[in-house]
Amino acid sequence: MSGFVERYGNRAVLTLEPYQPGKPIEELTRELGITDVVKLASNENPRGPGSAVRDALAKAANSLSRYPDGSGYRLKRALGEHLGVSSATITLGNGSNDVLELIARIALSPGAEAVVSAHAFVVYPLAVIAHGGTLVTVPARDWGCDLDAMAAAVNERTRLVFIANPNNPTGTWVTETDLVAFLERMPEHVLVVLDEAYFEYVERDDFPDGIALRERCPNLVVTRTFSKIHGLAALRVGYAVSAPDVADVLNRVRQPFNVSSIGLECAQAALGDEAFVVESRRINREGMKQLEAGLTQLGIDYIPSLGNFLSIDLGKPAAQTYRALLELGVIVRPIAGYGMPNHLRVTVGLPQENARFLDALAQVI
Repeated sequence: MSGFVERYGNRAVLTLEPYQPGKPIEELTRELGITDVVKLASNENPRGPGSAVRDALAKAANSLSRYPDGSGYRLKRALGEHLGVSSATITLGNGSNDVLELIARIALSPGAEAVVSAHAFVVYPLAVIAHGGTLVTVPARDWGCDLDAMAAAVNERTRLVFIANPNNPTGTWVTETDLVAFLERMPEHVLVVLDEAYFEYVERDDFPDGIALRERCPNLVVTRTFSKIHGLAALRVGYAVSAPDVADVLNRVRQPFNVSSIGLECAQAALGDEAFVVESRRINREGMKQLEAGLTQLGIDYIPSLGNFLSIDLGKPAAQTYRALLELGVIVRPIAGYGMPNHLRVTVGLPQENARFLDALAQVI
């Protein structure tokens, strides 16, 4: 079968590089024998899951021999009540990445285009090209989305526009005023995908709530996840909120049982634990201040961020610094694959983890 794709398949996928996740702690231990490791590479909640989730996890373990509810009825109902939307607008996914793939699947065909910003989340081009679409990448402005340029790139072939707010890996954001102006320019043949994976971390009055904006833009699809502030990255639960007719098609093409029973139970428990979210947001706020102050003291520039991470600018190729940090037991994220070879992305950790990173960075720069 060697050469099958080159000869008969979707040759565009051969241009893609596999998604590179943050290096696991276990891998660094195998490679360098380091057991005291701090991982600040994958934008995870450093607290772990809350007590409500731990209780739900124990309960769900009793039903491992049973298939999950393929409709996700209880979680969708809880989400609908929490968000103030009908459950008919919700599509559950195996993480929000799964939902992004589903959106590309229903919207794209050969010749169709999808517009993204430079330095956007790598899953967007992966999904677009894997489903036969043509990727249109618009240069960034100050590391973030240039909405005017993205609107100008939309034409009769455009079917999707992806906007992450805040954006990963840059942490940049668009305001409600700018986003509404952009949405008002979108024709009816374009789905605008607003990726709000880090929405719960944001504390700004001028930041848009995509779900609240759907009434003004029927073609807006909002995606969120339980992987970030809720601390459920290992369980892979995400969702989209869209117009009912879009949600209906998304639910037709998703895999049966794409969210596990454990994922459904734990996500519902996390959704009801607002105190955990509030405390996680506070820890992130204080940790961000700690990192910003430490980086300023070291004379290192960074991109202001509304997420739970910072992208720092070393002013030179970052690969050597990344490796040196690994040797000190600190895992961060190189982002050369995002067109940012001089930057490293660091997740906000617990206070002692942030201090460990700053100390290690001071040693290697």
